[in-house]
Amino acid sequence: MKFLIVLPALIMFAAGVARTQTPVPVASPSPTPSAEVSPTPDTEPAPETPTIDKPAEAQAEDEMPQRSLVRWNQYEGPYFTIRFGGGILYDFAAYAQDRDSKQQIEMHPLGKVRDLRFLLSGRLFPRIKRSITWSAGIMYDQPNDQWVMRQTGLLISTPELWGAIFVGRTKEGFSLSKVLTGYYGWMMERAPMNDATIPILADGIKWMGYSPKHKVIWNVGYFNDFVSKTQSFSRFSSQVVGRVAYLPIMSDKENKLLHLGVNLRWGKPVDNKIRFRARPEASPAPYFIDTASFSSDSTRMVGYEAYYRGKRWFLASEYWWAFVSSNTHGDPVFNGGEFAVSYLFNDGTRAYNPIGGTFRELKPKRTVFDGGPGVWELVVHYSYADYNTKAVKGGAFGRITSQLNWYLSSNVRLEWNYGYGQLDRFNLQGNTHFFQTRLQMYF
Repeated sequence: MKFLIVLPALIMFAAGVARTQTPVPVASPSPTPSAEVSPTPDTEPAPETPTIDKPAEAQAEDEMPQRSLVRWNQYEGPYFTIRFGGGILYDFAAYAQDRDSKQQIEMHPLGKVRDLRFLLSGRLFPRIKRSITWSAGIMYDQPNDQWVMRQTGLLISTPELWGAIFVGRTKEGFSLSKVLTGYYGWMMERAPMNDATIPILADGIKWMGYSPKHKVIWNVGYFNDFVSKTQSFSRFSSQVVGRVAYLPIMSDKENKLLHLGVNLRWGKPVDNKIRFRARPEASPAPYFIDTASFSSDSTRMVGYEAYYRGKRWFLASEYWWAFVSSNTHGDPVFNGGEFAVSYLFNDGTRAYNPIGGTFRELKPKRTVFDGGPGVWELVVHYSYADYNTKAVKGGAFGRITSQLNWYLSSNVRLEWNYGYGQLDRFNLQGNTHFFQTRLQMYF
């Protein structure tokens, strides 16, 4: 109830942010390898807004600005720049369960703050040609009732290596859906297979590259838990991740893109124990899939990703297999993935970042705050994850969802969805209807 009281004030604040954003010649960390650096949208796009981000190389400036506040949340000086950003997600979910579903996991309607984060980002030594950008973020982890550090580190452009290197805490690189900032996604939540197998963050070093001549992008990283072992996301003591994608279609003029990728991952679980679990694409819900903890000395994962973006249509698919080395549980193999198709009823731009190999936020051609309709998007999504083997009974869950997104601007969004899911667990097959809504704002 308190949230409903302050909701109008929050929307008015976001509207003011959208209206006051004006173009400035600022050196920013965009494009970032993972948009988790900072969900800070730029100005609302003109009709000719490019659909492909430029490579992450520093652009020489004729004149460097003096120290000044460029915007209310941005400082620009001769030695560094700083930009402050933040975001909030508020979710509400209700359910209709059959008898078997209630025997498996009983749920009740609930609303909660899904995500609350504050972020800083900027550029170091703007006078030098090589781009060196930094980011630091903190987020309230609602399930664990604690504040945790989000993506924090340095992104150094390396044109000699056709890309950039990130050092610090970041996304591993496995799965475009995982690399994508949660605020930029077309669905409320990632698929259960994604959340169960891939940690949200990791500490290490990642090399991201893009060869325009060959139309190939890559992400390669090594990570360990030397710093993050006590963090809730740390499930592996060390891991190596590789991702390669081919872009046979990438036309800025026609607003078309085809992205075909392969993901590989090796990880060593912390203390030789592994556990996979995930919610049913509803953050207020309890875990549907849960293998419980069991012995494992390593895991290997392989999968594909395929994305097509047209002017109005968008198609997405990912699927992978997790091979777990476990003498006590017969080396189980888990699998799962997702497929989605969306259609835009108004003109908008979902730009693609070839360095990170991911998409940016959807920007309406005309925002509601400028007298336009914003963008309405309809998404149909199916996900599946199977964690049942002879020795492990983590559950198998499939869900089909229809979702309606209304982008009032690039930083204010309302979402509604209806989903129908079936859980095969505890020797029961329970069916659940999901009714969800979300308010999303960031700056």
